[in-house]
Amino acid sequence: MLGLAAVVLIAINHYTDWLQPLRERAAGLAAPLYWLTGAPERVGTWAGEQLRTREELLEENSRLRRQVLLLEQRSQQLAAVKAENTQLKELMNSAGMVDERVLVAQVIGVSPDPLEHVLLIDKGRDDGLTLGTPIMDASGLLGQVIEAGGSASRVLLITDSSHAIPVQVLRNNIRAVAEGTGDLYRLKLRHLANTSDIREGDLLLSSGLGGRFPAGYPVGEVIAIDRDPGRPFAEAEVVPRGRMNRSRFVLAVVGESNASGSGDKDLGSE
Repeated sequence: MLGLAAVVLIAINHYTDWLQPLRERAAGLAAPLYWLTGAPERVGTWAGEQLRTREELLEENSRLRRQVLLLEQRSQQLAAVKAENTQLKELMNSAGMVDERVLVAQVIGVSPDPLEHVLLIDKGRDDGLTLGTPIMDASGLLGQVIEAGGSASRVLLITDSSHAIPVQVLRNNIRAVAEGTGDLYRLKLRHLANTSDIREGDLLLSSGLGGRFPAGYPVGEVIAIDRDPGRPFAEAEVVPRGRMNRSRFVLAVVGESNASGSGDKDLGSE
């Protein structure tokens, strides 16, 4: 009986459109069932895409971080090279104003003793440096060679407490002696007459007296004067013009007066 009914329905569906509304209604009722049965597959596909997208984002984030670090490193290197080039240009400009022959030297070390203001540079006797060779940077005098080896030299800065340099005031040529204080940023003028015409802001130049330093090189600027009526002498505080602890490259003034020296101490291969 059921078989006959099925055959009749197939025939009616095949040769007539009587069952079309019924088929459409059945398809509408079956759509939610199809959607539900396909949900697990869709959820699995969506989850896989999300996990893959998260991994890709994490990998891209890690790659971008590495690129940023590399760019920052290169930027720092470029900044260092730019600063080095600027300093070398300043040195070359200063060298053009020096009458004597000069050599560019690099600072390769400093004394570990905080009470000793000494630099080690990469030029020595083989380059023409001798005991007493003046050392300067683009801003002013730094010091003098106290030990000259074959390829390296030790330089005593003018701020060392054991150092003194004859100076004169640019404005009026008054002579004095600038002594190191053990402070990289301070020099002292001692034993000045209370009536000396020295003012704050006066520029001090090397006077050339004593024959150790050439005349006319900037040494420092007066920033304070202490005049006590109860003392026979006044004192002045001076800021060095040279960059005592910031110069990587320096100029060694190798003139004829410094070309021969027999009292050098040997540094060996320092």
